[in-house]
Amino acid sequence: MKIFLTWLLLICWASAAFAFPQEDCGEKRCTDCHSLTKEEAGFLLGSGADRVLKVEQAEMPGVWAVEVEKRGRKYPVYINYSKSHLLQGEVVRLRDGENLTKLRMASLNRIDVSRISLADALIVGDPQAEKKVIVFTDPQCHFCAKLHHELPEVVARDPAIAFYIKLLPLAMHPDAYHIAKSVVCNRSLELLEDSFAGKAVPPPLCRAEAVDETIALARKLGIRSTPTLVLPDGRPFSGYKKADQLLKLIDSEAAVSSAEPAKR
Repeated sequence: MKIFLTWLLLICWASAAFAFPQEDCGEKRCTDCHSLTKEEAGFLLGSGADRVLKVEQAEMPGVWAVEVEKRGRKYPVYINYSKSHLLQGEVVRLRDGENLTKLRMASLNRIDVSRISLADALIVGDPQAEKKVIVFTDPQCHFCAKLHHELPEVVARDPAIAFYIKLLPLAMHPDAYHIAKSVVCNRSLELLEDSFAGKAVPPPLCRAEAVDETIALARKLGIRSTPTLVLPDGRPFSGYKKADQLLKLIDSEAAVSSAEPAKR
C-alpha cells in the first residue's frame, strides 16, 4: 500500500510539473519558442495602458519588456513568456546593482536638450567640455547639496564633462525662490554653496526672470523633483548620485545608443 501511494504521489508531481508553462528555451533562441506582439500586449494590459509602444525581450530571462504610454507618461512593464503574469516594479541586476528599469524609463522619456536655455546656467567644469550635463537644483534641497559636492570630483576625473546648473526652486522650500533669484542675479556659485551650507543669502537685486522661465519649462518637461540631471543624450535621472555613479551613467550614453534595438 505504501509503495502504491509513493508511486501515485510521484505521478501526480510529474504531471503537475509538466503542466507548468515552459519558460526556458533549451538550445533554441527564446524568440524561436515565444512571441508577443504589440496588439497582444495591448489586449492583455487592457485599460492599464493607453498605447503599447514597443515589445522586446527583457534583460531577465523568460520575460518580455513592454514599453507603454499612460496619460502622457511612458514606462515599462513586464509580461512573462506564458502571458499569464504582469510584473510592475523595478528590475535590478544583482551582479552590479544596476537598476535596469530606471535606465529604461530614462531612455523612454528623453528630453530635447535644445529646449533648455543655458544662458543663465552656472557652470562646474570647462565651458568648452564635450559632454554637457544639465543639473536642475534647488538651493535649499539637501540631496541637491550632496550631489553638488560630487560634481568637482567628476570634472577632475573626466575634464571632458561640464555641469550646467539650472536653479529650480520647489514650492516646498519657501525661501528657495528668492535665494534662486539672488544666485542667478549674481551668477554666483559661491552664493549657491552658501545656501547649501545653511548660510544667509542676500535678497535678489534683479528680477531674474530666468528662474520663472526654468520653473515653467520644468513643468512642460515633466521635471518635478530636484536634483534632476539631463544627460547630453536627453536621458533624465533624478536623485543624488556619487561621483562613481555619475561617471558610469554619463559614460553609458554610447553603449545605450548602440545597443538600442530597432522599434517594431
